[in-house]
Amino acid sequence: MKRRAFMLLTVLLAASPGHAQIVVHDTSVTLRNAVTAVLKEYLLNVQIAQHSQLRRMAQRLSLFTDLGQYGAPDAPRWRRHPGGDGDGGEIASAFQTALDFGDADGFGYRAATESVAEADTLLARLPGGARELVEHQLSTIDMTDATSIATIHNTGRLRYAGRAELSAIEALERDVTNGTLEQSATAVLDKISGASLIAARQRQARTDLMIGLVEQLMTDTKRERDTQTAALNMQLSQWRTSAGIVAFSAGTGEALRTWRQP
Repeated sequence: MKRRAFMLLTVLLAASPGHAQIVVHDTSVTLRNAVTAVLKEYLLNVQIAQHSQLRRMAQRLSLFTDLGQYGAPDAPRWRRHPGGDGDGGEIASAFQTALDFGDADGFGYRAATESVAEADTLLARLPGGARELVEHQLSTIDMTDATSIATIHNTGRLRYAGRAELSAIEALERDVTNGTLEQSATAVLDKISGASLIAARQRQARTDLMIGLVEQLMTDTKRERDTQTAALNMQLSQWRTSAGIVAFSAGTGEALRTWRQP
């Protein structure tokens, strides 16, 4: 009986909570926890600042101003020549159609310009010097024709393609001046890419026009050189005579005074 009472008392004492606790203080653990808390608070503040900065960067300009002021509501449009519709005569219509749509074969240009007569038979009868002179003149005309046909064709193609390009620019303008705040950064980058593509095409068109101008200047330079060369050759032929030598050495007035009919 006593044994059972002792065992019961032991169990009750073991099950009852203890009121005496030993406090263990570890300085290193406390310092580590303090440093961890400060570091986490710093990271939290950095993330809050980054989030605020990203929100400010994501705000569109339309939040502060009307983007429609950057558009061009009355942009100049590509016009068509009135004769291209057939009301300016057959020759003018063909030439102006080439200016509006291009003409790689040069039908419109040849219809509006004077053609050179067939000269092969005549050239065969001329002496060597005269034949060479005429061939040089014919080459200048051929060069002028080729340059003019290429320039007119490029101008017509650029004018025809410019109408579609103008539609693309107007569509891009509507997207750029759209004041909605729902567009993401990817949408903005897509619009920048579209603008870059249109700018690249316009630079190519400008280069084609400049090439046409350079070719025209080259042709004009050759024609001017041929004219000056022909004038100089005539002067040299005149100086081959005795009167010409006198004029070259003493002046034209002295040559006129001393010249006599042979």
